[in-house]
Amino acid sequence: MSEPVYIDLVSDYAFKRIFGSEPNKDLLISLLNGLFRGRKSIVDLLYEKNEHVGDSEEIGTVIFDLICTADNGEKFVIEVQRTAQINLKKRMLYYSSKLIADQAPKGKRRAWNYAITEVYIVVLMDGFTFSQAEESSAVLHDICLCNRETGRVFYEELGFIYVQLRNFTKVEAELENDLDRWLYVLRNMSKLNKIPVYLKKTIFEKLFKIAEYAKLNKEERAMYDVSLKRKWDAEAVRQYQEQQLSEAIQKGLETGIEQGIETGIKQGIEQGIEQGIEQGIEQGIETGIKQGIEKGIARGAEEKSYEVVENLINELKLTDDIIVRVAEVSLDFVQQVRADLAKDKK
Repeated sequence: MSEPVYIDLVSDYAFKRIFGSEPNKDLLISLLNGLFRGRKSIVDLLYEKNEHVGDSEEIGTVIFDLICTADNGEKFVIEVQRTAQINLKKRMLYYSSKLIADQAPKGKRRAWNYAITEVYIVVLMDGFTFSQAEESSAVLHDICLCNRETGRVFYEELGFIYVQLRNFTKVEAELENDLDRWLYVLRNMSKLNKIPVYLKKTIFEKLFKIAEYAKLNKEERAMYDVSLKRKWDAEAVRQYQEQQLSEAIQKGLETGIEQGIETGIKQGIEQGIEQGIEQGIEQGIETGIKQGIEKGIARGAEEKSYEVVENLINELKLTDDIIVRVAEVSLDFVQQVRADLAKDKK
């Protein structure tokens, strides 16, 4: 396999290398300004803390805590998520709450009078989208606190920007602004062999220059390759889960509908004694199909979870803790599957 010309920007190592250093902060400023789409204009930023690594290597995530200088000193957190994790929204709420709480002085809080600076969480979602259908199709979700009844913004100074990179499908000729250009390179840079004409701007020329794979030394290449492999492994697990879910739901639907029709016919015959055989059977079949579909979906989802956990145990040899996070099931469920597998081996 030939070497790539450019590194994959949304692998952990590459993201830290490109966006996590003081000399390259102009790149991160440009990206953030693009995401705020004119609502904010950042002129400088300070890396307040070192980046934090996720709870486990398999899950992996990069977080930068930044103090951004704009018209009033907002604080931003940017995070790269490589795989769908449970409680994503709750974790982002936790991060934002911590950033707010950390602003409180140790003493003299009365004099401080809750003078909280603006806090924003920016999440790059690579390879996955939100699970809800009404949320999963957009590229950007720009979230703030609002009045549920009127939809008016209640509090402007706490916000969440979710970027579903998987949904960005524009080609070079369709790029209209710097946000489009950033999303394009985040998704496609590792596939390119030269800087496209549509990206001929100083900031992107710098990006392409420092992102050349050939400029990595031996140690840096090793670190990048490990990071890339983890990303590929996570993507393989995600695709496998989607395939298993689709197959299991289809199987469950077929079984459920068949059983539902059978149940419906029996109910229809019983109803037919009072309402007329023909009418009763027709209504019973209709009821049975509806019940069958519902039961089929539930059964399909359950079979999917069992098969996914079984394969994560047998094929990938993952620990129970990691399987709980990847498959989004309970620890008891994983332990039951492992116990069943142990019985089968005896």
